[in-house]
Amino acid sequence: MKNIVSHIILTLLCLILFSVLYPLAITGIALFAPNNGQGETVVINGKIKGFQKIGQSFTNDKYFWGRPSAVNYNAAGSGGSNKGPSNPEYIREVLSRIDSFLVHHPYLHKKDIPAEMVTASGSGLDPHISPKSAFIQIKRIARNRNIPEQKLTNFVNGFIQKPFMGLFGTSTVNVLQLNVALDNLKQQDER
Repeated sequence: MKNIVSHIILTLLCLILFSVLYPLAITGIALFAPNNGQGETVVINGKIKGFQKIGQSFTNDKYFWGRPSAVNYNAAGSGGSNKGPSNPEYIREVLSRIDSFLVHHPYLHKKDIPAEMVTASGSGLDPHISPKSAFIQIKRIARNRNIPEQKLTNFVNGFIQKPFMGLFGTSTVNVLQLNVALDNLKQQDER
């Protein structure tokens, strides 16, 4: 009987600690995070258009494209495809992405396509691409938006995020930020 009482007390303490106190503590800490823990959103005309830290699907030729996603950009269940590089299904998927990329970028050769543009990231939610991946898309976007290529090149250069302290990581470009600014650039030109 003594053991049963102590087990019930331990169970109740764990229930209170892990079901009430811990979630309250985490919620309190989140209040000090950007946007009170709701994520770094991109708001346009009062509507949330996306999250800066989560990749989004852009397939229109007027926009820069991000990395493919094995989870269809679903942040509720991030993950890779778990298919090895010799898996026949995975190889067909990558070859299909290469063919599709070349249809929209006929000025490129297969060897010119960065691997990140045809392979999904480990999380399937990577919001960044390399500057090289952004630059190879400029010709397509310039043609579809009627913007000079040099102007777009200069524009992309302004969105390159350098490695932390110049040492850690690689240079990246946030695709959502770039595309939102691209829409704003076109609107400014029309004024």
